[in-house]
Amino acid sequence: MGKMQNAIFLFILLISFLEASLGALSNDSFWLLKIRSQFTDPMGVLSNWSPGSNICTWNGLECSKDQTRVVGINLSNSGLSGSISPDISHLVSLQKIDLSMNFLTGMIPTELGNLQDLQELLLFSNYLTGFIPVEFRLLKKLQVLRIGDNLLTGELIETIGELTELRVLALAYCQFNGTIPSEIGKLKRLQSLHLQANSFSGIIPQEIASCEELEDFAASNNNLEGEIPSSLGELRFLEILNLANNTLSGTIPSELSRLSRLRYLNLFGNRLTGELPLGVIQLPKLQNLDLSRNNLSGNISRFDFNGNNDLEALALSGNSFTGSFPEKLCTRNSKLRNVLLSVNRLSGDFPLALLNCSSLEVLDISANEFENKIPSEIENLKNLTDLLLNNNSFSGGLPPEIGNLSNLVSLYLFGNMITGEIPAEIGKLQKLSVLYLYENQMSGNIPTELTNCSSLSEIDFFGNHITGVIPETIGKLKNLVFLQLRQNDLSGPVPLSLGYCKKLQTLSLGDNNLSGSLSKTFGYLSELTLLSLYNNSFEGPLPESLFLLKNLTIINISNNRFYGSIYPLLGSNLLSLLDVTNNSFSGPIPSELAMSKNLTRIRLAHNHLNGTIPSQFGQLTNLNFLDLSYNNFTGELPLELSNCNKISHFLVSNNQISGTVPQWLGTLKELGELDLSNNFFNGSLPKQVGDCSRLLKLSVNQNKLSGGIPEEIGNLTSLNVLKLQKNNLSGAIPRTLGGCKKLFELRLSENSLTGSIPPELGTLTELQVILDLSKNSLTGEIPVSLSNLVKLERLNLSSNELKGQVPEALGRLTSLHALNLSNNHLEGEIPTTFSRFPPNSFKYNDNLCGPPLTSCRESTRQEKKQLSNTAAAGIVVAIVFSATVICLYLIYLMLRIWCKWKQASISSDDNGGGEKAGKEEKWGDHRGVIRSDEYWDLNKMTLLPCEPSGKKDVSSMTTTCIFHHSMSRENSMRSLV
Repeated sequence: MGKMQNAIFLFILLISFLEASLGALSNDSFWLLKIRSQFTDPMGVLSNWSPGSNICTWNGLECSKDQTRVVGINLSNSGLSGSISPDISHLVSLQKIDLSMNFLTGMIPTELGNLQDLQELLLFSNYLTGFIPVEFRLLKKLQVLRIGDNLLTGELIETIGELTELRVLALAYCQFNGTIPSEIGKLKRLQSLHLQANSFSGIIPQEIASCEELEDFAASNNNLEGEIPSSLGELRFLEILNLANNTLSGTIPSELSRLSRLRYLNLFGNRLTGELPLGVIQLPKLQNLDLSRNNLSGNISRFDFNGNNDLEALALSGNSFTGSFPEKLCTRNSKLRNVLLSVNRLSGDFPLALLNCSSLEVLDISANEFENKIPSEIENLKNLTDLLLNNNSFSGGLPPEIGNLSNLVSLYLFGNMITGEIPAEIGKLQKLSVLYLYENQMSGNIPTELTNCSSLSEIDFFGNHITGVIPETIGKLKNLVFLQLRQNDLSGPVPLSLGYCKKLQTLSLGDNNLSGSLSKTFGYLSELTLLSLYNNSFEGPLPESLFLLKNLTIINISNNRFYGSIYPLLGSNLLSLLDVTNNSFSGPIPSELAMSKNLTRIRLAHNHLNGTIPSQFGQLTNLNFLDLSYNNFTGELPLELSNCNKISHFLVSNNQISGTVPQWLGTLKELGELDLSNNFFNGSLPKQVGDCSRLLKLSVNQNKLSGGIPEEIGNLTSLNVLKLQKNNLSGAIPRTLGGCKKLFELRLSENSLTGSIPPELGTLTELQVILDLSKNSLTGEIPVSLSNLVKLERLNLSSNELKGQVPEALGRLTSLHALNLSNNHLEGEIPTTFSRFPPNSFKYNDNLCGPPLTSCRESTRQEKKQLSNTAAAGIVVAIVFSATVICLYLIYLMLRIWCKWKQASISSDDNGGGEKAGKEEKWGDHRGVIRSDEYWDLNKMTLLPCEPSGKKDVSSMTTTCIFHHSMSRENSMRSLV
């Protein structure tokens, strides 16, 4: 009976337990299905989460050993999106949650703080936002917290120090800021601390040394500052220390030499100074040491790496280390694979000690001061894959033994003084991918053997003295992507086989002596993005096959002898730069050019192109450089160009463009250079040009512009050059030009400008190249303010109507080396400092004196002498004139007497004697007297008769007629000379 009762009791107990278990599981099932409703499951991972089935069989779930509760959720990398449901907090027995590497969004539910048994929380690599919930301080059993690689923000909560069981704290690759709280030192069991790639600032707290079990500390790529705490040397279990890319300063604490287990030390990209403690180098288990890009110094030759056979990578680039290479870097059993010592001040010959590093794979000693020859023993480095010796002073030839480095992939020797030819043995390097020999002094031909390097993808021989032709077998380099041979002395045509380098993206052959025409095989280079053939002697029309190159973005074929149409260049709609300057292309600009919407630079200058400027250019809204100068373009500037609001250089000089200068130019706010010179523009210069506030150079010279110079020009406060010469501009020079304070060249000559020179020009103290106001109609005096232009080198004020003296203050213009003040009305003494200029600089003025002309004293003496001579001449002329008058009067009297005598004689003869003699007047009665009936014509100097009131006297008529012979004014004036 008792046994029966016990059995019944056990059965009841079992039923109760099962009911409790089923009830718990049923409860968890309910909440899990609610959690699932917040997820999007494109991969069907949650497809077996369905009511009625045992949840312990659901994907991603882990139940307790007694199958009564869900203790773990692992849905990592399941492609889930959506948000984390706060209902997850009802799974009170959860010990582990792993939802990492999904696409979850939203905030971390604060309700997670209710999961008292939670030990691991992994939410990294999602798109979660918000802050770290302060409720996390309640997770007293939490050992692993990995929530990095999200969009989380805010500060690291100080209560993190309450999670005393924490082993792993990973918050990397988020957007956290603020400081690292000192409370982190309370995490005595912390083994891994990842804070990298955030925005943490402030100092590294000393208290971190209290994390006695710490093995891995990474806080790189933050804004940490201050010194590296010396207390880090107390972390005896530390294996990884990564503080790269911060702004840490001070020296490297010698206490780090105590970290006997340290394998990885990275302090790259800080502001550390001083010398490297020798003890750090000798850490016995150190495998990777990177102290690059700091301000460390000291003699590197004293470094002793004995006792450290585990070192695999040594990176000290970008510091100020000096001395020669350390002798004891490589031991017999060395594992050293990477040595990076670039951008220091190391010197001496090639480090022979390195030749013992048979395990070496990467050697970078570029940008130092090494010199002399590269040793032939370099062939000992059989495992070398990357050799970077660039930017040193290595000289001599490239050793042929370099061809024995069979594993070599990259060879960088540029920026040295290497001479001689490229060794043919280099053709043995079947793995060679990158060969950079540019900026050396190498000569000779490109060896044909080079084309045996079938893996070559990049070749750069720029800036040498390589001669000969491009190898005909260049087409064997099927993997070639980049070929730069510019600035050499190569000649001959481009080989036809180049077209078979079908992976080629960059072809740069500029600055050589290459010739011939381009072959149609160029059309095979379908991947080509850059074509640069400038400064050669290519000729002929462009092959039509070029139109097939649909990926071209940059074309520069300037300074050649191409002719015909540019149309074959326009097959690509991806062009960003087109430069065909200085060829002989002709015809109109194809409208297809505007199909490349990314064009930023178009340079078509110095050709024979004609027609009008395409209005389609207005579609090029990214255009910033347009040079159409020195062609035969006609018509007006199209209005559509006003849409090119990013243009900074607009050059159309030396064409036949007509019409007015358009007002819409003022809307081009980025315009820095405007050159409309040597065209047929007419009308006035629009005031809207003054709205181009960034304009540096304005050239509208040699057109047919009229009207005044707009005052708005003075708004161009950045203007350096203003050229308005050789137009028909009139009116005064605007005083507002004084606002162009940065002008260093001002040309207004050969116009019809009037008025005085504005004194405001004297405020243009940056004027240097020239101030040219010549050949106008300027009046007034030369402003004294021009003496402030102390940088001015050329001043031309000639051919105006200037008057007054040359201001003495202009003598301060000691930088002048050309001066022209001729053809004015200037007077007075020339400033003494101008005596160095030739006399022609001052000719044709009213009365200038002083060197280089005659001295002012001599000039005054000559003036006085000239006045005395004039007075004497006047007196002589007066005497001669008076004497002439007297003589004429005496002759007149004598003739009168003679006539009277003759008349008396005849009368006596006729009348028989002297009866009537007494009745006649006697000679003495009229001698020397002018009768009342006569007067002097002062204009003709002739004595003329007057009509008497009575009967005319026959004898009188006869006498006065003698003086009808008169002197003209001309004859009179000649007599005075």
